[in-house]
Amino acid sequence: MITEYGQLTYCTNIHGGEAWDEHFESLKTHFPVIKQAVSPSQPMGIGLRLADRASRTLTEPARLAEFMDWLGDVGGYVFTMNGFPFGAFHGTVVKEHVHTPDWTTTARLHYTKRLFVILAELLPDGMDGGISTSPLGYRYQYADDGATRQGMRQQATRHIVEVAAYLYQIRQEQGKDLHLDIEPEPDGVLETGEEFIAWYVNELVPEGMQLLSNQLGITRAEAEQAIKHHIRLCYDVCHFALGYEDHHVVVEALAQQGIQIGKFQISAAIKAAMPADKRARKVLGDAFMAFDEPTYLHQVIAKHSDGLLVRFRDLPEAQTGLFEEQVTEWRSHFHVPIFLEDLGTLKSTQSDILQVLDIHKHSRRSNHLEVETYTWGVLPEQVQRPIAESISRELNWVLHQFIDHH
Repeated sequence: MITEYGQLTYCTNIHGGEAWDEHFESLKTHFPVIKQAVSPSQPMGIGLRLADRASRTLTEPARLAEFMDWLGDVGGYVFTMNGFPFGAFHGTVVKEHVHTPDWTTTARLHYTKRLFVILAELLPDGMDGGISTSPLGYRYQYADDGATRQGMRQQATRHIVEVAAYLYQIRQEQGKDLHLDIEPEPDGVLETGEEFIAWYVNELVPEGMQLLSNQLGITRAEAEQAIKHHIRLCYDVCHFALGYEDHHVVVEALAQQGIQIGKFQISAAIKAAMPADKRARKVLGDAFMAFDEPTYLHQVIAKHSDGLLVRFRDLPEAQTGLFEEQVTEWRSHFHVPIFLEDLGTLKSTQSDILQVLDIHKHSRRSNHLEVETYTWGVLPEQVQRPIAESISRELNWVLHQFIDHH
Protein backbone atom coordinates (compact mmCIF):
# COMPACT_ATOMS: atom_id res chain seq x y z
CA MET A 1 0.00 0.00 0.00
CA ILE A 2 1.12 3.59 -0.42
CA THR A 3 2.54 5.12 2.77
CA GLU A 4 4.32 8.42 3.14
CA TYR A 5 7.56 6.41 3.28
CA GLY A 6 6.98 4.46 0.07
CA GLN A 7 5.13 1.39 -1.19
CA LEU A 8 4.78 -1.31 1.47
CA THR A 9 4.03 -4.94 0.66
CA TYR A 10 5.04 -8.51 1.43
CA CYS A 11 6.84 -10.99 -0.80
CA THR A 12 4.73 -13.87 -2.11
CA ASN A 13 7.67 -16.29 -1.87
CA ILE A 14 6.02 -17.25 1.44
CA HIS A 15 3.32 -18.94 -0.69
CA GLY A 16 4.21 -22.17 -2.47
CA GLY A 17 3.75 -22.89 -6.16
CA GLU A 18 6.44 -23.29 -8.78
CA ALA A 19 3.69 -23.54 -11.39
CA TRP A 20 1.61 -20.39 -11.97
CA ASP A 21 -1.79 -22.05 -11.38
CA GLU A 22 -0.70 -23.25 -7.96
CA HIS A 23 0.80 -19.87 -6.97
CA PHE A 24 -2.26 -17.99 -8.24
CA GLU A 25 -4.54 -20.23 -6.14
CA SER A 26 -2.42 -19.44 -3.10
CA LEU A 27 -2.67 -15.70 -3.82
CA LYS A 28 -6.45 -15.96 -4.22
CA THR A 29 -6.67 -17.69 -0.84
CA HIS A 30 -4.42 -15.39 1.17
CA PHE A 31 -4.12 -11.95 -0.44
CA PRO A 32 -7.73 -10.73 0.07
CA VAL A 33 -7.55 -11.73 3.77
CA ILE A 34 -4.25 -9.88 4.22
CA LYS A 35 -5.49 -6.81 2.35
CA GLN A 36 -8.64 -6.68 4.49
CA ALA A 37 -6.50 -6.72 7.64
CA VAL A 38 -3.91 -4.19 6.47
CA SER A 39 -5.32 -1.96 3.73
CA PRO A 40 -9.10 -2.45 3.60
CA SER A 41 -9.99 0.80 1.85
CA GLN A 42 -6.88 1.48 -0.28
CA PRO A 43 -5.34 -0.56 -3.12
CA MET A 44 -2.46 -2.75 -1.93
CA GLY A 45 0.70 -3.75 -3.75
CA ILE A 46 1.99 -7.29 -4.10
CA GLY A 47 5.65 -8.33 -4.11
CA LEU A 48 5.25 -11.09 -6.67
CA ARG A 49 7.59 -14.07 -6.72
CA LEU A 50 7.51 -16.09 -9.94
CA ALA A 51 9.55 -19.21 -10.55
CA ASP A 52 10.93 -19.66 -14.07
CA ARG A 53 8.15 -22.13 -14.85
CA ALA A 54 5.41 -19.77 -13.62
CA SER A 55 6.91 -16.86 -15.57
CA ARG A 56 6.62 -18.81 -18.82
CA THR A 57 2.89 -19.31 -18.21
CA LEU A 58 2.27 -15.71 -17.23
CA THR A 59 3.82 -14.34 -20.43
CA GLU A 60 0.85 -15.87 -22.29
CA PRO A 61 -1.42 -12.85 -22.98
CA ALA A 62 -4.63 -14.60 -21.85
CA ARG A 63 -3.11 -15.69 -18.54
CA LEU A 64 -1.65 -12.24 -17.87
CA ALA A 65 -5.01 -10.61 -18.69
CA GLU A 66 -6.76 -13.02 -16.28
CA PHE A 67 -4.31 -12.08 -13.50
CA MET A 68 -4.71 -8.36 -14.20
CA ASP A 69 -8.50 -8.70 -14.06
CA TRP A 70 -8.20 -10.43 -10.68
CA LEU A 71 -5.87 -7.69 -9.40
CA GLY A 72 -8.46 -5.11 -10.47
CA ASP A 73 -11.24 -7.02 -8.70
CA VAL A 74 -9.39 -7.36 -5.38
CA GLY A 75 -7.70 -3.94 -5.35
CA GLY A 76 -4.17 -5.27 -5.83
CA TYR A 77 -1.27 -4.18 -8.03
CA VAL A 78 2.32 -5.32 -8.61
CA PHE A 79 5.27 -2.93 -8.30
CA THR A 80 8.09 -5.23 -7.16
CA MET A 81 9.03 -8.83 -7.87
CA ASN A 82 11.41 -11.39 -6.43
CA GLY A 83 13.52 -12.90 -9.20
CA PHE A 84 16.10 -14.51 -6.89
CA PRO A 85 14.89 -18.16 -6.63
CA PHE A 86 14.64 -19.56 -10.18
CA GLY A 87 13.17 -22.98 -9.36
CA ALA A 88 11.25 -24.70 -6.57
CA PHE A 89 11.45 -22.82 -3.28
CA HIS A 90 9.29 -24.88 -0.92
CA GLY A 91 9.02 -28.55 0.00
CA THR A 92 12.38 -29.49 -1.50
CA VAL A 93 16.06 -29.08 -0.65
CA VAL A 94 16.87 -25.54 -1.81
CA LYS A 95 20.06 -24.73 0.17
CA GLU A 96 22.81 -23.24 -2.10
CA HIS A 97 20.76 -24.10 -5.22
CA VAL A 98 18.77 -20.91 -4.58
CA HIS A 99 21.49 -19.25 -6.73
CA THR A 100 21.19 -21.80 -9.57
CA PRO A 101 21.34 -21.00 -12.43
CA ASP A 102 23.54 -18.05 -11.52
CA TRP A 103 24.33 -14.83 -13.38
CA THR A 104 27.02 -16.49 -15.54
CA THR A 105 24.21 -18.32 -17.39
CA THR A 106 21.90 -17.20 -20.18
CA ALA A 107 19.10 -19.08 -18.35
CA ARG A 108 19.27 -16.53 -15.50
CA LEU A 109 19.49 -13.65 -17.98
CA HIS A 110 16.46 -14.80 -20.01
CA TYR A 111 14.40 -15.55 -16.89
CA THR A 112 15.08 -12.06 -15.52
CA LYS A 113 14.24 -10.34 -18.81
CA ARG A 114 11.01 -12.35 -18.98
CA LEU A 115 10.08 -11.13 -15.48
CA PHE A 116 10.63 -7.55 -16.64
CA VAL A 117 8.32 -8.11 -19.63
CA ILE A 118 5.63 -9.18 -17.13
CA LEU A 119 6.36 -6.34 -14.70
CA ALA A 120 6.23 -3.73 -17.47
CA GLU A 121 2.66 -4.88 -18.19
CA LEU A 122 1.57 -5.06 -14.54
CA LEU A 123 3.19 -1.86 -13.25
CA PRO A 124 0.71 0.99 -12.64
CA ASP A 125 1.49 4.28 -14.41
CA GLY A 126 3.66 6.71 -12.50
CA MET A 127 5.41 4.06 -10.38
CA ASP A 128 8.89 2.60 -10.64
CA GLY A 129 9.16 -1.19 -10.71
CA GLY A 130 11.97 -3.38 -9.39
CA ILE A 131 13.05 -7.02 -9.41
CA SER A 132 15.44 -8.39 -6.79
CA THR A 133 18.00 -10.99 -7.79
CA SER A 134 20.94 -13.15 -6.70
CA PRO A 135 24.28 -11.45 -5.87
CA LEU A 136 25.90 -12.97 -9.01
CA GLY A 137 26.02 -16.49 -7.58
CA TYR A 138 27.14 -18.76 -4.73
CA ARG A 139 30.68 -18.08 -3.54
CA TYR A 140 31.68 -21.69 -2.84
CA GLN A 141 30.62 -22.98 -6.24
CA TYR A 142 33.83 -21.48 -7.65
CA ALA A 143 37.43 -22.47 -6.97
CA ASP A 144 39.14 -19.96 -4.72
CA ASP A 145 41.69 -18.83 -7.28
CA GLY A 146 41.79 -15.37 -8.79
CA ALA A 147 41.29 -16.38 -12.43
CA THR A 148 38.20 -18.54 -11.82
CA ARG A 149 36.54 -15.95 -9.60
CA GLN A 150 37.41 -13.10 -11.96
CA GLY A 151 36.11 -14.95 -15.01
CA MET A 152 32.86 -15.71 -13.20
CA ARG A 153 32.40 -12.10 -12.06
CA GLN A 154 33.10 -10.72 -15.52
CA GLN A 155 30.62 -13.03 -17.24
CA ALA A 156 27.94 -12.30 -14.60
CA THR A 157 28.57 -8.55 -14.80
CA ARG A 158 28.17 -8.56 -18.59
CA HIS A 159 24.79 -10.26 -18.26
CA ILE A 160 23.68 -7.66 -15.72
CA VAL A 161 24.79 -4.88 -18.09
CA GLU A 162 22.69 -6.58 -20.76
CA VAL A 163 19.67 -6.25 -18.45
CA ALA A 164 20.50 -2.55 -17.95
CA ALA A 165 20.52 -2.06 -21.74
CA TYR A 166 17.18 -3.84 -21.98
CA LEU A 167 15.62 -1.67 -19.24
CA TYR A 168 17.03 1.48 -20.86
CA GLN A 169 15.30 0.52 -24.11
CA ILE A 170 12.00 -0.26 -22.34
CA ARG A 171 12.15 3.19 -20.77
CA GLN A 172 12.82 4.86 -24.13
CA GLU A 173 10.07 2.94 -25.92
CA GLN A 174 7.36 2.47 -23.27
CA GLY A 175 8.18 5.09 -20.64
CA LYS A 176 8.28 2.36 -17.96
CA ASP A 177 10.78 2.97 -15.17
CA LEU A 178 12.31 -0.39 -14.15
CA HIS A 179 15.35 -1.46 -12.12
CA LEU A 180 17.19 -4.67 -11.22
CA ASP A 181 17.92 -4.84 -7.48
CA ILE A 182 20.91 -6.98 -6.53
CA GLU A 183 20.62 -8.65 -3.13
CA PRO A 184 23.86 -9.40 -1.23
CA GLU A 185 23.54 -12.34 1.14
CA PRO A 186 25.73 -14.63 3.27
CA ASP A 187 28.05 -16.71 1.08
CA GLY A 188 26.89 -14.97 -2.08
CA VAL A 189 29.63 -13.81 -4.47
CA LEU A 190 28.64 -10.35 -3.20
CA GLU A 191 27.99 -10.72 0.53
CA THR A 192 28.52 -7.39 2.28
CA GLY A 193 27.79 -3.74 1.57
CA GLU A 194 31.51 -3.17 1.03
CA GLU A 195 31.78 -6.03 -1.49
CA PHE A 196 28.70 -4.84 -3.36
CA ILE A 197 29.95 -1.24 -3.61
CA ALA A 198 33.45 -2.34 -4.70
CA TRP A 199 31.95 -4.54 -7.45
CA TYR A 200 29.55 -1.80 -8.54
CA VAL A 201 32.19 0.93 -8.76
CA ASN A 202 35.17 -1.08 -10.04
CA GLU A 203 33.50 -3.68 -12.27
CA LEU A 204 29.87 -2.88 -13.13
CA VAL A 205 30.19 0.83 -13.96
CA PRO A 206 33.36 0.56 -16.15
CA GLU A 207 31.99 -2.51 -17.99
CA GLY A 208 28.59 -0.85 -18.36
CA MET A 209 29.98 2.45 -19.64
CA GLN A 210 31.90 0.66 -22.35
CA LEU A 211 29.22 -1.81 -23.43
CA LEU A 212 26.22 0.54 -23.25
CA SER A 213 27.89 3.44 -25.03
CA ASN A 214 28.84 1.08 -27.89
CA GLN A 215 25.56 -0.83 -28.00
CA LEU A 216 23.12 2.04 -27.54
CA GLY A 217 25.11 4.81 -29.21
CA ILE A 218 25.05 7.00 -26.10
CA THR A 219 27.89 8.89 -24.41
CA ARG A 220 29.88 7.28 -21.61
CA ALA A 221 28.33 9.73 -19.14
CA GLU A 222 24.83 8.75 -20.30
CA ALA A 223 25.83 5.08 -20.05
CA GLU A 224 26.97 5.58 -16.44
CA GLN A 225 23.69 7.33 -15.68
CA ALA A 226 21.74 4.43 -17.23
CA ILE A 227 23.64 1.89 -15.09
CA LYS A 228 23.03 3.90 -11.93
CA HIS A 229 19.36 4.26 -12.75
CA HIS A 230 18.60 0.68 -13.74
CA ILE A 231 20.93 -1.36 -11.49
CA ARG A 232 20.33 -0.88 -7.77
CA LEU A 233 20.82 -2.58 -4.43
CA CYS A 234 18.19 -4.72 -2.75
CA TYR A 235 18.86 -3.95 0.93
CA ASP A 236 17.78 -7.07 2.82
CA VAL A 237 17.97 -5.97 6.45
CA CYS A 238 18.39 -9.54 7.72
CA HIS A 239 21.42 -10.12 5.47
CA PHE A 240 23.17 -6.92 6.54
CA ALA A 241 22.36 -7.63 10.20
CA LEU A 242 23.95 -11.08 9.83
CA GLY A 243 27.23 -9.41 8.88
CA TYR A 244 27.01 -7.04 11.89
CA GLU A 245 27.05 -4.15 9.42
CA ASP A 246 26.55 -0.55 10.48
CA HIS A 247 23.45 0.47 8.52
CA HIS A 248 24.29 4.19 8.68
CA VAL A 249 27.73 3.52 7.18
CA VAL A 250 26.36 1.32 4.37
CA VAL A 251 23.55 3.71 3.44
CA GLU A 252 25.89 6.73 3.41
CA ALA A 253 28.53 4.88 1.36
CA LEU A 254 25.88 4.01 -1.23
CA ALA A 255 24.70 7.63 -1.38
CA GLN A 256 28.28 8.89 -1.83
CA GLN A 257 28.71 6.65 -4.87
CA GLY A 258 25.31 7.58 -6.31
CA ILE A 259 24.05 4.00 -5.96
CA GLN A 260 20.32 3.74 -5.35
CA ILE A 261 18.47 1.33 -3.06
CA GLY A 262 15.83 -0.28 -5.27
CA LYS A 263 14.09 -2.04 -2.40
CA PHE A 264 14.34 -2.55 1.33
CA GLN A 265 13.49 -6.12 2.26
CA ILE A 266 12.31 -5.96 5.84
CA SER A 267 13.39 -9.18 7.50
CA ALA A 268 14.88 -10.45 10.75
CA ALA A 269 17.49 -13.10 11.59
CA ILE A 270 18.09 -14.99 14.86
CA LYS A 271 20.87 -14.06 17.28
CA ALA A 272 22.25 -14.65 20.77
CA ALA A 273 24.99 -13.17 22.91
CA MET A 274 27.34 -16.01 23.87
CA PRO A 275 28.12 -16.25 27.60
CA ALA A 276 31.41 -17.62 28.96
CA ASP A 277 29.66 -20.47 30.79
CA LYS A 278 29.80 -23.65 28.71
CA ARG A 279 26.51 -25.09 29.93
CA ALA A 280 24.71 -21.88 29.04
CA ARG A 281 26.38 -22.00 25.62
CA LYS A 282 25.22 -25.56 25.07
CA VAL A 283 21.63 -24.46 25.74
CA LEU A 284 22.01 -21.70 23.14
CA GLY A 285 23.63 -24.05 20.63
CA ASP A 286 20.68 -26.44 21.02
CA ALA A 287 18.23 -23.54 20.60
CA PHE A 288 19.94 -22.58 17.32
CA MET A 289 19.85 -26.20 16.15
CA ALA A 290 16.05 -26.23 16.63
CA PHE A 291 16.07 -23.96 13.55
CA ASP A 292 18.17 -26.41 11.51
CA GLU A 293 15.98 -27.86 8.76
CA PRO A 294 16.70 -29.39 5.36
CA THR A 295 15.17 -26.81 3.00
CA TYR A 296 17.29 -23.64 3.29
CA LEU A 297 20.85 -22.71 4.18
CA HIS A 298 21.07 -21.13 7.62
CA GLN A 299 24.55 -19.63 7.62
CA VAL A 300 26.00 -18.61 10.98
CA ILE A 301 28.28 -15.63 11.50
CA ALA A 302 30.13 -15.66 14.81
CA LYS A 303 31.62 -12.49 16.25
CA HIS A 304 34.80 -12.63 18.32
CA SER A 305 35.74 -10.28 21.16
CA ASP A 306 38.31 -8.58 18.88
CA GLY A 307 35.65 -7.90 16.21
CA LEU A 308 36.72 -10.76 13.92
CA LEU A 309 33.83 -12.42 12.07
CA VAL A 310 33.91 -16.17 11.42
CA ARG A 311 31.49 -17.53 8.81
CA PHE A 312 29.93 -21.00 8.77
CA ARG A 313 28.04 -22.28 5.72
CA ASP A 314 25.13 -23.81 7.70
CA LEU A 315 23.98 -24.43 11.27
CA PRO A 316 25.50 -27.94 11.75
CA GLU A 317 28.99 -26.71 10.71
CA ALA A 318 28.77 -23.87 13.23
CA GLN A 319 28.48 -26.31 16.13
CA THR A 320 32.22 -26.99 15.82
CA GLY A 321 32.89 -23.39 16.92
CA LEU A 322 30.28 -23.21 19.69
CA PHE A 323 32.74 -23.34 22.59
CA GLU A 324 35.44 -21.03 21.18
CA GLU A 325 36.23 -18.76 24.13
CA GLN A 326 36.59 -15.59 22.09
CA VAL A 327 33.10 -15.89 20.54
CA THR A 328 30.76 -13.21 21.89
CA GLU A 329 27.73 -13.53 19.60
CA TRP A 330 26.11 -15.75 16.99
CA ARG A 331 23.73 -14.67 14.25
CA SER A 332 22.03 -17.12 11.89
CA HIS A 333 20.27 -16.73 8.54
CA PHE A 334 16.71 -17.71 9.33
CA HIS A 335 13.95 -15.23 8.45
CA VAL A 336 11.70 -15.04 11.52
CA PRO A 337 8.49 -12.96 11.82
CA ILE A 338 9.57 -9.34 12.20
CA PHE A 339 7.13 -8.57 15.02
CA LEU A 340 9.01 -10.99 17.31
CA GLU A 341 12.01 -9.56 19.13
CA ASP A 342 12.18 -12.25 21.79
CA LEU A 343 12.15 -15.87 20.63
CA GLY A 344 12.55 -17.36 24.10
CA THR A 345 16.16 -18.49 24.46
CA LEU A 346 17.17 -16.63 21.30
CA LYS A 347 16.50 -13.09 20.10
CA SER A 348 15.82 -11.66 16.65
CA THR A 349 17.65 -8.84 14.87
CA GLN A 350 14.48 -6.72 15.00
CA SER A 351 16.49 -3.75 16.32
CA ASP A 352 18.31 -3.62 12.95
CA ILE A 353 14.94 -3.17 11.22
CA LEU A 354 14.10 -0.30 13.57
CA GLN A 355 17.45 1.35 12.75
CA VAL A 356 16.95 0.99 8.99
CA LEU A 357 13.38 2.28 9.12
CA ASP A 358 14.63 5.22 11.17
CA ILE A 359 17.32 6.07 8.58
CA HIS A 360 14.73 5.76 5.81
CA LYS A 361 12.22 7.98 7.62
CA HIS A 362 14.73 10.77 8.12
CA SER A 363 15.66 10.73 4.45
CA ARG A 364 13.73 8.50 2.07
CA ARG A 365 16.14 6.05 0.45
CA SER A 366 13.81 3.90 -1.65
CA ASN A 367 10.24 3.77 -2.93
CA HIS A 368 9.88 0.06 -2.17
CA LEU A 369 9.51 -1.70 1.19
CA GLU A 370 8.83 -5.43 1.22
CA VAL A 371 8.42 -7.71 4.23
CA GLU A 372 10.09 -11.03 3.43
CA THR A 373 9.58 -13.95 5.83
CA TYR A 374 9.56 -16.94 3.48
CA THR A 375 10.51 -19.56 6.10
CA TRP A 376 7.04 -19.64 7.64
CA GLY A 377 6.50 -23.29 6.71
CA VAL A 378 9.70 -24.44 8.46
CA LEU A 379 9.48 -22.27 11.58
CA PRO A 380 9.55 -24.08 14.93
CA GLU A 381 5.94 -24.71 15.97
CA GLN A 382 5.92 -22.33 18.93
CA VAL A 383 6.44 -19.36 16.58
CA GLN A 384 3.96 -20.44 13.89
CA ARG A 385 0.63 -18.67 13.36
CA PRO A 386 -1.85 -18.97 10.49
CA ILE A 387 -0.06 -17.61 7.44
CA ALA A 388 -2.37 -14.69 6.51
CA GLU A 389 -2.55 -13.63 10.15
CA SER A 390 1.25 -13.69 10.47
CA ILE A 391 1.81 -11.63 7.29
CA SER A 392 -0.88 -9.10 8.27
CA ARG A 393 0.69 -8.74 11.69
CA GLU A 394 4.11 -8.11 10.13
CA LEU A 395 2.77 -5.42 7.79
CA ASN A 396 0.79 -3.75 10.56
CA TRP A 397 3.91 -3.82 12.75
CA VAL A 398 5.80 -1.82 10.07
CA LEU A 399 2.91 0.64 9.71
CA HIS A 400 2.92 1.05 13.49
CA GLN A 401 6.65 1.97 13.42
CA PHE A 402 5.85 4.67 10.86
CA ILE A 403 3.14 6.16 13.07
CA ASP A 404 5.12 5.73 16.29
CA HIS A 405 8.27 7.44 15.17
CA HIS A 406 6.69 10.31 13.29
